[in-house]
Order: sequence, then C-alpha cells, then structure tokens
Amino acid sequence: MKIKQLILGVLSLFVLPALNGCTDIEDHPDGRTDYSDLFTTNRKTYAYMNQCYGWILNYGMNYNYTMLAGCTDEAKDAWELQNGATRKWNEGQLSPFSNPLENIEGNPENYNHYYQGIRACNIFLANIPTASVYSEEIRNSFKAQVLTLRAFYYLQLVKRYGGVPVITTPDYDYTKVKRGTFGECARQILTDCQDAIDIPTVEEWGWRSLDKENYRHVMTKAICAAIRSQIALYAASPLYNDGTITWKEAAEITKKSLDDCLANDYELYKKQPNATAGYSPYDVYFYSRTDLPVVNDKETIMEVGQMYMWSYAGLPATDGQTDAGACPSQELLDAYEVVNADMTEAYPLLNLENPYQDANHLQPNLNSAVQNLYNQAKPYENRDPRLKASIYYDGSKLNLETGTLVSTKTGGNCALDPSNARYTCTGYYTRKFSHYKSGRSGNLDGYFKEFRLAELYLNYAEAANEASTTGIVPNDAVDAVNTVRSRVGMPGIPYGLSCDQFRLRVRNERRVELAFEEHRFFDVRRWKILDQTDKVVTGMKANADGSYSRFVVDSDRRAYSEKFLLYPIPGDEAIRLQNASGTNCQNPGW
Repeated sequence: MKIKQLILGVLSLFVLPALNGCTDIEDHPDGRTDYSDLFTTNRKTYAYMNQCYGWILNYGMNYNYTMLAGCTDEAKDAWELQNGATRKWNEGQLSPFSNPLENIEGNPENYNHYYQGIRACNIFLANIPTASVYSEEIRNSFKAQVLTLRAFYYLQLVKRYGGVPVITTPDYDYTKVKRGTFGECARQILTDCQDAIDIPTVEEWGWRSLDKENYRHVMTKAICAAIRSQIALYAASPLYNDGTITWKEAAEITKKSLDDCLANDYELYKKQPNATAGYSPYDVYFYSRTDLPVVNDKETIMEVGQMYMWSYAGLPATDGQTDAGACPSQELLDAYEVVNADMTEAYPLLNLENPYQDANHLQPNLNSAVQNLYNQAKPYENRDPRLKASIYYDGSKLNLETGTLVSTKTGGNCALDPSNARYTCTGYYTRKFSHYKSGRSGNLDGYFKEFRLAELYLNYAEAANEASTTGIVPNDAVDAVNTVRSRVGMPGIPYGLSCDQFRLRVRNERRVELAFEEHRFFDVRRWKILDQTDKVVTGMKANADGSYSRFVVDSDRRAYSEKFLLYPIPGDEAIRLQNASGTNCQNPGW
C-alpha cells in the first residue's frame, strides 16, 4: 500500500526552488513505514526538508481575511454584521468540537495541522543523519532549519492549548502518549532552538537568510532566538508558569536572544520617509516588505504573507474596498500616551491601574499628570506618534500626497455606520500595514511580521522587571523599553519606578507598539487579565459641531471567563488522550 504524504497548507510563499509534488512512502506488510527511499539523493532530501515548511500559515489576516484583533479589546470587526468568525468567537461559540477561528479559509484546525508539521519534521530529523546530501555542511543546514520548524510548530500549539504531548520521533506507541506540561514543552522548544543555533553558520544557515528571493523565508538563527525569547516569556507568565522556568531564567533567555540578534546586525527600522511617504520609520516599516539585500529593514526576523488591508480592512473611500475589517476600539486609542508640544514629556492618558470609572468605559479615569496636556475636544492632538501611524481617525490624513482627510462624521467620506460593514463601527479604521496607494489596481500593503526585534526588547523588559528582587525596575529593563520608544521620538519612561508601576507601563507599551500583530490576544491570556479587558468595546463618534462622544459598541461579549484562557483540546483528541493515559486531558472548563 502506498500512503500519499500530501504537502498540506503549503503556500507558494514558502516553496523553495525545485520542490514540488508529493512523496510516496512504502509500508511494510507488518505495518512499519519505510522512509529510506525519501532520502536516497540530495534532491529528495532537499524536497522533504522543504515539505517540512508546509505548515507555516500566513497569520495576519488568516481568519477568512479577518484579523485576530477583532477577538480582543483592540478592535470590533465590521464583518460581524455578516456573522463573521470574530462574532462567533466573541459570543462564546467555542467548544471542543467547534472553534470559530479554525477550519476556515486560511486557518485549519490548529492542533492537527501543527502535529502534521511536527510529524514531518520528526521523520526528517530521524533520517537526516544517514540521508544522501552533497556535503556535511548541507546536512547540518537542513537539520538546523527543521529543528527550528519543529520548535515553531510546538510554540504555536502551546500558546493556544497549553501543554501538549511532546513527540520527537516518527514512530511511537500512541497508547503511551501523555499530555506534557507547559514546562516540558517549553524545554523541548528551547532545546531544539539552541541545538539549531549551535550548528555552525554556513551559506544557507545563519542569522539571516540569503539575499535571494527564493530564500526569503528560510529559517534562521534569529528565528530560533525569537522563539526562545517568546517561549521563555510565556513559560514564566501567570497562565503557563508551572515552576519549570522562573522569571530569572526567562530574563536570562530573553536577554541572550536580544543580545545575539543585536550582535548579528539586527536593529530597529529607522529609515526616515519623505513627507508624502509616511509619518515616521515606524509608519513606513509596516507597509514595506523586507528589502533584499537587507539594507533598510534590519528589524524583521520572520516575515510571512502579504496583508490585504485595502480590501478587507480598508476605507470606503478606497476603490475596491469591501470591508472595514478590524475597527480599532476606543480602549486601544486610550492606550496611546499624551505628550507635550516639544516631546520632552509623556504620560499615560489614563490611570493604568484603574482606567475607567464605569463598567461601560464611557467615563475615562484620566491620569492627573495629563490635565494640562490633553484636550477632550481635540482628543488626537499631543499623542504618541504611533497613534496616527496605526489608526485612521476623524481628521487624520487619508492620503499624505493630496492631504485628503478622513471624515467619520455623518455624510463624511468614511462615516461611522455600524449597520454597513464597509464603514467603521467604532469611529476608527486600521492604518497599520496599509499603503495609501493600495486599491483595486494593485496591493501595496505590507507583509505580516511574525517576529521582529522590537518584540525581543519588550520581552526582555517584562521578564527583567518580573525577575527583580529589589521591588524596583532594573535600569536595563527601562532602557529596553525606551529604545523602542525612541524610534518614534517618545520620551523615555523614568528610572526608579516600582516593579508594579513598570509592569503597567510595559504592558501598555506592548499594547501600543505591537497593536494588530496578534500579541494582545495571547498577552491578556498569559497575564490572566482577560476578564478585565474583553467584556466591552467602545468607540468615538465625531459630531457635526466638532465635539466627540464616546459610545458603547459591544457590551455583550462572552469569551472572557477563565475557560477562554486556552483553546479546548479538540474533542476527539482529548478522548484518545484520556483513553491512553487514564486521566482527563481536556483544558479547564471544557
């Protein structure tokens, strides 16, 4: 019998040269699978290595062209009018047998999908020691890439499901499979990445991929460092912390990951745009693709698919736009700090410990320090520059070349209209990733950054603060955050804050810097604050007289109780695991 090992989910984006087709695997009469024929030539070995890439997804707009932001307090997705995926999620329509974010265009059931990728990696890693290759350098390069892929797939699993079975061989006795702890999974991920990093640098394995289009998405040592940084941070966080990885160790790992990337020529994107191209390097970075050879974009660590903001999360004034998509929430707007005129002082707009005076978020609890800086009649003036780079609001520039302005007033070119999915339901549109020239005639929008250097700075800052034994934030944690802020000219956070004070600041910094990049969904879960953040979403109405009014957009969200901290293990798999182990393997509440 022949078993076709299909390349599931492979996007042309990730296909390396000369690697197409399926692979035939012969089964022995006794049921054993013989993989030896797959690795008898360098070409076959290379082909199977490439197959291991096939389970990377596009992320970004991966949920029927919807962004994950709509399942957080970052946004309300206009597509909910058509009973979209985010509406089902926010209504709590999640069960072990049905996840509204999965089995839809762009996003298969994650559990089975990533385990298929892990199995392909396991087959490859078991055979690469004896596989036919042109040289030992090539053997090592192939091994390093696939170790990184396996770590990446496990990272995607544990972020969503918590601890899962750790399987590192192609042949195993399922009756003995048990669900691993989060810590056990984290250790495996850390080990795979470190083993890959330790493999000597060769032409196709190093800190950056080759400066060739066909190698743009090859795994690198920097991706290993980013995975190590993220999994260490997560493993020490309240939701996942089982005592395996302490905040002290997380701080050490995140620091090493950051330092290694910096030592290998990674840096924040800082190329200044001209006045009609963008407001700042931060602005241009997100609508630009990584340049080859790398000259300007030394920040991106892993880039995936192109965004389609102009069509599925765009402005109704854009030719061909079909959907306003993830409409930013007032809660997100409130996260952008207030600055003084000469950008020498900056303060959170709200009291971060208690940001609203009412359950519906209509009464902001303003930080006393902003009383003379913030004008509620002109709410978008004197704000963190990342606000205008990330969000379209009433009065912002739609086109920097012509100076055309966005108007969300009744009758405006981008009017607030909760009854029409082409128009904003919150008073805001997402600008991040959008190119102002994108439209029906061509997509110039940016590519999703799965990992970038700014995240590594913020990962370290958070871990270092939590690891502090003095009760005062370490200076280098403050420095890490301020490095990110300085890119847009934001004044630094002061030294000497208590750890509790800095925790609020660094969490708010992640919310602003990493907005719409799929971090918020996981951050509020790992911090176990989901019930504080995801109950209500508000917006801002621009009135004809020039005033602004907050209003409730959605106060009926239901996906915030403790059981929504993790996806349920798919029902059939939970039953199989329970039968194999004799213990309940389902996540709490499911």
